[in-house]
Amino acid sequence: MKTNFKGENPILIVGPTASGKSDLAIKLANKYNGVIINADALQVYKQWKILTASPNHLEKSQCPHWLYGHIDIGMPYSSGQWLKDIKKALVKAKEQSLRPIIVGGTGLYFQILTQGIAEIPDISVEVKDQADQIQTKKGKHAFRKQLEALDPKILNRIDLQNPVRTRRAWEVLIQTGKSLAIWQDETPAPLLAINDCIPVKLDCDTEWLNKRIEKRFDMMIGLGALEECRDILLSGLWDEKHPSCKAIGAKELIGCIKQENTLEIAIYKSKIQTRQYAKRQRTWFRSKMSHWNSIKIDKV
Repeated sequence: MKTNFKGENPILIVGPTASGKSDLAIKLANKYNGVIINADALQVYKQWKILTASPNHLEKSQCPHWLYGHIDIGMPYSSGQWLKDIKKALVKAKEQSLRPIIVGGTGLYFQILTQGIAEIPDISVEVKDQADQIQTKKGKHAFRKQLEALDPKILNRIDLQNPVRTRRAWEVLIQTGKSLAIWQDETPAPLLAINDCIPVKLDCDTEWLNKRIEKRFDMMIGLGALEECRDILLSGLWDEKHPSCKAIGAKELIGCIKQENTLEIAIYKSKIQTRQYAKRQRTWFRSKMSHWNSIKIDKV
């Protein structure tokens, strides 16, 4: 589908990893006097530059890039905090007469941007500790089983295969005594209404995307992804359980550094995980963003 980018409406670009979102965003930013605003949950971290495919110096020199690398690894950062940050970025863009081009692969960010986010109280240390104990004793899928018994309202609202989402739903229920579904139903108006934006969803052939994924990961290794992981490990910032350390390939490359596996095995496993992640992204986008303009990508 051809999409009309004329006007001043914010442009939203979502797509699976390695599909060419950044290249498209830069072209549009240069054409429409735009600023690229990050909507990727891992590219916000300062120490991840290579392994998260964060824009490099050359790309950043072509047009303004905001909300990239502004958080230190290990610091708490939520989707709610991102929403606060992008609200400030949108105000700044308006002041500077720049057209917002919001790009990334984190579907949840776009969801809360255009649908709003529930004003849920912070989860206490006690509840988080309780969740840690459950996860340690019964495994990461224990929360899904408990939700099935305690909170059936939320079952069709979240990705039940995602242990981060099921744990979050469990914590909200225990902390507030209310289902996450109820909090979601009480969500205030969104920061950007979807009808006031130009939402674009990139689609592509699976085989074409898989080849790009493999080529890009090889390129990351060549650019120093292993050294990037080593720096993070040696600096004491590595924490496998922290959301900031969930970059695909990080665990495998750290294992290589620790001599727990070979570089060849780390690369092989990382490529498989990236393909699996891209598949999950595309499934999520089809389910949650069926009304978005879809653009078929077969070359960049």
